Amino acid sequence: MASDKEYLDYILEQLSEMEDISYRKMMGEYILYYKGKVFGGIYDNRFLIKPVKSALAMIPTPIYETPYDGAKDMILVENIEDRVFLSDLINAMYDDLPKKK
Repeated sequence: MASDKEYLDYILEQLSEMEDISYRKMMGEYILYYKGKVFGGIYDNRFLIKPVKSALAMIPTPIYETPYDGAKDMILVENIEDRVFLSDLINAMYDDLPKKK
């Protein structure tokens, strides 16, 4: 099942205080970038992020979900209403994310 553009728009609105958030549509889903680095995506209307050390520190009991068949597990972000938490989470993740290609 592909993700709805409305769900993407909601997540982007929650992240609107942050600069340099972008996305790319790919096969009905959305890859999310912060300052050019992939930090997560919208998959089947779920906000999933990479399981980097800093994300695990902020989400101590993560729920892991597979974004699509054959992919590595990612962390489901359940607390999508808290803009401050989301901003802090993504900012904390930045240094742990792989370098831009």
